[in-house]
This record gives sequence, C-alpha cells and structure tokens, in this order.
Amino acid sequence: MELLEALNKHWGYEQFRPNQQEAMTCVLGDQDSVVVLPTGGGKSLCYQAPAVCRSGLAVVISPLISLMKDQVDSLKTSGISAAFINSSQTHVERRLVADAVGGGQLELLYIAPERLVQERTIEFLKRANVSFFAIDEAHCISEWGHDFRPEYRSLKKLRKHFPRVALHAYTATATEQVRADIIKQLGLKKSKIIVGSFDRPNLFFRAERMDDRMAQVREVLRRHKRESGIIYCTSRKAVDELSELLNKQGFRTLPYHAGMAAEERSQNQEAFIQESCDTIVATVAFGMGIDKSNVRYVIHCGMPKSLENYQQESGRAGRDGLDADCVMFYSMGDYYRWKANIEEGAKKNRDSSFRTLRAMVDYCTGIQCRHRSLVEYFGQKFDPDSCNACDVCSGELDVVDGAQVIGQKILSSIVRQGQRYGGEYTAMVLKGSRDKRVRSNGHDRLTTYGILEDQRVQTIRDWIEQLVSQGFLIREGEYSVLALGTRGGELLRGEVAPTLLKGSDSQTKLSKRVTRQTTSWEGVDRNFFDELRTLRHDLASQASVPAYIVFTDETLRQFARIKPTTLADMRTVHGVGDKRLADYGEAFLVCITNHTGQPASDSETDELDLNSASAGEDQLAGKR
Repeated sequence: MELLEALNKHWGYEQFRPNQQEAMTCVLGDQDSVVVLPTGGGKSLCYQAPAVCRSGLAVVISPLISLMKDQVDSLKTSGISAAFINSSQTHVERRLVADAVGGGQLELLYIAPERLVQERTIEFLKRANVSFFAIDEAHCISEWGHDFRPEYRSLKKLRKHFPRVALHAYTATATEQVRADIIKQLGLKKSKIIVGSFDRPNLFFRAERMDDRMAQVREVLRRHKRESGIIYCTSRKAVDELSELLNKQGFRTLPYHAGMAAEERSQNQEAFIQESCDTIVATVAFGMGIDKSNVRYVIHCGMPKSLENYQQESGRAGRDGLDADCVMFYSMGDYYRWKANIEEGAKKNRDSSFRTLRAMVDYCTGIQCRHRSLVEYFGQKFDPDSCNACDVCSGELDVVDGAQVIGQKILSSIVRQGQRYGGEYTAMVLKGSRDKRVRSNGHDRLTTYGILEDQRVQTIRDWIEQLVSQGFLIREGEYSVLALGTRGGELLRGEVAPTLLKGSDSQTKLSKRVTRQTTSWEGVDRNFFDELRTLRHDLASQASVPAYIVFTDETLRQFARIKPTTLADMRTVHGVGDKRLADYGEAFLVCITNHTGQPASDSETDELDLNSASAGEDQLAGKR
C-alpha cells in the first residue's frame, strides 16, 4: 500500500506534512533515523503509516501508559490493528496480546522501555518478525535532554539483539548535542537526521509579569469558553488552590499532580480527555502522555526552568493545526527558585542548567518576537520580519518614551557601583532605597542614587532585564553580577537606543489585548459546531475513547462549514477515513440533515461499502 493511499484510507489525509515523507521513507528503506518535529508536527504518523505499508510487527517504545492507550485507541478507530502491553492489564489481557503477536495479527505493538529490555521480552520479540523499532520521546535517552530517564539508556540493547532491524528515534525537542547523544546511545548506523522547523505559526505566544493571577487567568478562560485547556503551576499547593478558586467562579476545572492518589489522577485525566471538564490545572507531571489534539490554550502560572520545557509544554496546544493561545505569567521569584534548585543539585551539568534558565528569563523579559526567540534558541533561522502571532509583533506591549535616557541612567549606576552587583540591588539604588546594604556601601551618595525614584522597583527591575536581553548588559559569575555588554558603551555615548516597556497593571494589559484574525472559523456555524461537539462527546463516551479520536475539531469545523448531506461528501473532508466514516458517519449525517432540514441523499452512499470497513474488526483484527 502506498503511503499516501494509507494516509487517506486510514486518517483521511490527502498530503504529507513537512518532513513526514522523508521520515516515512527511512522506515520503508530500513535506514536508522532521528526525527525531530515540533509537537503537533505529525511525528506519530511517521512510523504508523509505514507500519501498515509493510509486513511484520512495528514495535513502538513509549514511556507512559496513558499515551499508549490513546494512540492504540486512535489506531483502532482508524482501522489499524494495534495493541499495547503494560502493567495496567491483567495477565489474561497480556496473554491475548502475546497470542496476537505470535499469530501475526498485529501491525503495531506499544511497550514501555522497562519491559522491552527484559530478557524474556527480547526473546519473545525475536520470534515475532519485528519490522522496525520506533522510539517515542527519544530525548529521554540523553542526559543532555530536558527529561532524561535512565531506563531509556537500556535501549542500546536493541542494536545487539536485533542487528538487522532499523531503529527510529522521534522527539519534539532535541538540540544538536542531544541528537548526537541519541545516535551514540542507540548505536545508530548511517542514520538520517531529519529536523523540522521549530516554529508553530498557529500558536499565539504572550509573556507578561504576574500581577493579578486570578484576573489574568480568568481573562484567558473567558476567551475560550467550553474549550479545552491546560494551566501549569509550579507547585501542588498552587494547583489545588487555583483549581478550587476557578471552580467557585463557574469554570469547569480539575487538578492533577503527583501528590494525588493514582486513581484520582487517572479519573481527572480521563475527564479532561473525554471533555467532561474544560481545563486541567496541573504541575508538569501532566502532559507528556496526553495525545489530545484540540487543546486551545496552555497557560503557565510560573516560569518553566528551560525553553526546552516551555516549547514542549506550550506545544501541547493546537496540535490539530488550529489556532491556540500560549500564555505565560511569570515573576522573577520563579527565576530565583529555579536558581536555588540548580545550586542545591548535583554539580554535573550545572553550567548548562544555568544557561538554559538564563535563556528562559531572557524570553520572558525580552521584547523580541516570541516565535523568533524560540526558533533561534533551537539553532534555526527565522525569516519573517513579523510573526503576527505574539504580543510583541501584534503591538500589545507599551513602549516607553525616552528609553535612551532611562537606559543611560541604569548603565551609569552600574558603572558607578563598580559592576559588582545584581539587578535587584541596582534597582534599589536607582529607586533611592534606604536599605542598610545600600547605605553601608555608600551608594546612597552616588549621583545615580534615586535617579528613578518615580518608578516602581519592579519596573526598574524589568528594564534591567530588557537591557540584558538586548545586549546592553551582561551577567557575570555565579552571582549574576551586572556589567556592561557589547552594546553598553554605544548606549552611554548616545549612539543607540534600547526599547523598554512601560510597567502596567493587568487591566491595562487586558485593554490592549489583540483578537487574532484567523480563517479557521471563517464560514463556520459556531452554534452548530457546538451541537457536533456534543454528539462527538456522546459517541466517544459510548466507545470509551477520547472525544478527539472520533473526529478532530478541524473536521467538525469543516462539517459545520459545508454541512455535507451524503456520506460520499463527508468522506472528502480532512480527517475522515474509511473506518471513521463507517463507525460515525451516519450519526453525524443525521445531525447535519436535522440541522439543515434537508433529507440525506441516498444517491451516492451505495458506492460506499460500509460493512466492509467495519464488519469483523475486533480488538485484535488481522492484517489486511
């Protein structure tokens, strides 16, 4: 079966996404590969589509039970024989899967790394005609990655025990150093490295200092009524408090963190996936195993420790390619907490951790296009002058008049302080603080003492961070002492001017909020879209699968836009494959025709043999 035919038959897609065809060709050609595509870039299809185009069993190494279940449910809904083996199953259930593997009835088998490297599992797979291994979340292999997992290191056994079977590593976040480590640890041979663009143009990025947490979070949720979203908090206590407060104000949220009982976590996660609640409030323990495509917003109530983390966590929004919001509310207290955490940890990789944390701060406080900042951090070029999808490029930020003079005052004070103090201290000097340290150092006698007394300390602190991000200042040493950067002398001489932002409260920021102009809703009957969502929820509940597995938001929007009145017309819609049409087409067709008042046409449905797509396909259907 050709790749495009497989994509259309099973997933209802008519073309490849960027880099997919190249990645799939590696699988078909038995060439080892490392594939780095952003979250939502279609990594899973890079091994799923080839698996149905060749004989044998594709073994997928996946780190989380929930991720395995979601992907297997989705594959079955697409008419593909797949299963998983993990600790959530009974002995009888695992035996049934093993029998299906032995009988050549499966195309894909999902398994955790810990179980895979057990000797009995390896010996079992040696008899199973394995066609290739796909390693998901492959950055976990590398100690240079942001989510290193020691159990992934054991996967190097695969090359020894399966020398003729190709290995393919897939991840959303891997720097050049991490990619090299993946190749080394897995023992890949003549591997193809495929790196897609890290840009996600459908995501709208905002970063603002946390001023009134509830007001800021509430504003995002109100713009996304009845839509799915994730709120990340930096502590379990913050998760519980925020979820409770939001529920009291009429929002439908549930908490998720490692301090909860496993059963409660599982129930809350399932409620979110099934759309019984709109928002999950969680620590970073949540998300890696979530394959939910229709997350319309991700909020960070606190700064992550690295841009690698932020790129992956924010990337859980808009995986269906439709517009989504990624909003971060940060404080410098977040920075100091992460800094203390690094200092208290092992010395190994400490310098690297500080650099990644510093890059995270620069992203938050900087005034460069957010998309550009992320893309260039991962070593790629960003060509557009404006992304039109962040708070910087959309003009939401207030620029200070007279920024050159303000910048000169700040740099002058740093020079007069001997370039030996950090940002917080410098802000106190400029404000005219009577702090004991300032007076004991004699800095209350500097000509720059109190020169910005009409400004808040926090505003001055922000300006210092903005000067750092623009290269006018640098931080040196273990204590992040401020010193003039490469452009500092130019600013003091009046040859250049920085861009500084006004300090403003959350209400001022809300008044400048830009509503993104998008074509994804163009021509869509929104009320009818909500009807279709309700039907999708009901059908998903009956089938015990996540709602988005029935049909994605993109597919439902198209239904609400064109209102197809025949199954043949419905089959042409993006995301409608043969099996989904057979399972759910009639129900949605009835809903559409009831809404339009037009009877369903029978003229073209006879051409579609619905029975052939569904009859006889049970949990462990045989290969075609």
